[in-house]
Amino acid sequence: MADINSAKAKIETAGFLDIDIDANLDLFAEIERLKKEKNAIVLAHYYQEPDIQDVADYIGDSLGLAQKAAGTTADIIVFAGVHFMAETAKILNPSKKVVLPDLNAGCSLSDSAPPALFKLFRDKHPGHLVISYINCSAGIKAQSDIICTSSNAQKIVESLPAEQPIIFAPDRNLGAYINKQTGRNMLLWNGACMVHEIFSVEKITRLKIRHPKAK
Repeated sequence: MADINSAKAKIETAGFLDIDIDANLDLFAEIERLKKEKNAIVLAHYYQEPDIQDVADYIGDSLGLAQKAAGTTADIIVFAGVHFMAETAKILNPSKKVVLPDLNAGCSLSDSAPPALFKLFRDKHPGHLVISYINCSAGIKAQSDIICTSSNAQKIVESLPAEQPIIFAPDRNLGAYINKQTGRNMLLWNGACMVHEIFSVEKITRLKIRHPKAK
């Protein structure tokens, strides 16, 4: 647990924004040169813009990136993603250097569960098993008994005894869906992704009316 808690402190910023760059420099060639020189790997999330994806060694979602980070032989992991993803890479590679181009690159879902407040919440409900969705900070992972993904969360919950009290964090929407599918009554942390929150039945219905042949 101590190692997980220290992951945030050990992630370093690449500091790219503080460097004056020669306008004539071929950035793609320079990045490739530096990757070879420093034995570095660049991991980029699907959400990154095309130029970043073009220089990445691997592109994927948060789980795929974490799995790639776990198997890398590189000395340096450059993580073009948000903070909790770089933390996960550091947890899986405690001896490697993980750099994040922007230390302020956050995630609204992860940010919706401050570790100190979550601890107070957890302490008020002793005896509960804590299951946390992987899109959370190292501070939340350190307080969790099980880390799940969106694809295996339901199977994990179904594998536990029906009488086992559960706290599910930080995504209340994923937790509510699992409660509905399993008939459970897990206690849900009130966190959410602001992007997911903008979706609604009304908006989807309007889109289907405009595009009736779309699946």
